[in-house]
Amino acid sequence: MEGLYKLLWDRVDTNARRAVDVYLGELPDFRVMAEDAAARTAMLDFAVLLRRREAELAADGAAFAGEDLAMLTAFGERRGAQGISLASGRRVLDLHDVLTLREIHEAAGLHEVTHVTEMIGWLPANGLAGKKAYLQGFLTGLQRGSSYVKRAAELAVTLLDDGAAPPGLPESLDMVSTDRYLITVVRFSGGPLPSGERREEIVGTLLKRHRVPMLWREPGELIALFPCVDPETTRQRALGLVRECAEATGRPCATGAATGRVHALRDTATLARRISRVAPVEARPARLPVMTDVFVELGVARLPPVDDWLRGIARRLETGPDLVATLDAYYRHDMNRLHTAAALHIHPRTLDYRFRRVRELAGLEPGSFQGVRVLGAVIARVLAGRWS
Repeated sequence: MEGLYKLLWDRVDTNARRAVDVYLGELPDFRVMAEDAAARTAMLDFAVLLRRREAELAADGAAFAGEDLAMLTAFGERRGAQGISLASGRRVLDLHDVLTLREIHEAAGLHEVTHVTEMIGWLPANGLAGKKAYLQGFLTGLQRGSSYVKRAAELAVTLLDDGAAPPGLPESLDMVSTDRYLITVVRFSGGPLPSGERREEIVGTLLKRHRVPMLWREPGELIALFPCVDPETTRQRALGLVRECAEATGRPCATGAATGRVHALRDTATLARRISRVAPVEARPARLPVMTDVFVELGVARLPPVDDWLRGIARRLETGPDLVATLDAYYRHDMNRLHTAAALHIHPRTLDYRFRRVRELAGLEPGSFQGVRVLGAVIARVLAGRWS
């Protein structure tokens, strides 16, 4: 062994210690694990062993042997079983890549161009094989050391962070892997929410029925990702889950949904969350709102002067007899007087009286073009609970 490879070999201990320090600084999961002195020592021993083996093989131009990959698989399995999150398990591989390049640069200086070129050529294929072996073991360990609910949440987090599902993870959860998802955000309101233990129990029940990545993010929000093949069928499945959520929690909820592709789901989730914030709060959701259903409300929510103007109209309507509920029923029944009166269990003349009060208080005709635009937006904001 000579040149760059000898320099890397001589610096193995120093580089391994620095790598462990980086892992502990960057990854809270590793920091917690390293509170155990034996675990920290094992982490350092592995960092030393891996660097020595990489220097040996690269010097000979040889690939990782079967026993090397088995070692990486076993180490990954140990990490997964120790409760390290999937995000941290993947992040540590990225950090190793960055540190490896840094170590090569520091050792080579300006005098080892040939060996640097050889080393850089050796890394891609072998690095990929090593990562694959480590992740394969990690997922095995994760399956043994983590609950089904936690693993489903790990998959959801990976997808929502614009990552791709690790090969084998969806299959281990009996879930379908796809490149397109309908993200559904359920936002709860109306009093105290279930405890953390109860939330996990609810998610576990939902997972048994739906088999999709999901997690309870923050006490008042649940997110589920439905593989989207047929949009209409997928929306009906998601609506079923939302209704089950409302029933299980005993809390009314507002929902929002948006469809996006893998590697771009963070923005999709943001849109779904915004939709849920302007959607109506219902004890049993009647539909699953998407952007085309609430585009007016989305625009209004981003314009405070318009929102304040509409709120003023809402306050005036509050002085009338059930005017908000009346207008909501009127628009939901496509402005059909008889159907609206029947739904409200009132006489059509009573309905006409309420419309007259709307005209007096808001200065708008409910059935006019302007009335539909303005009053429809007012009702949507009231039902979303944004002014309560």
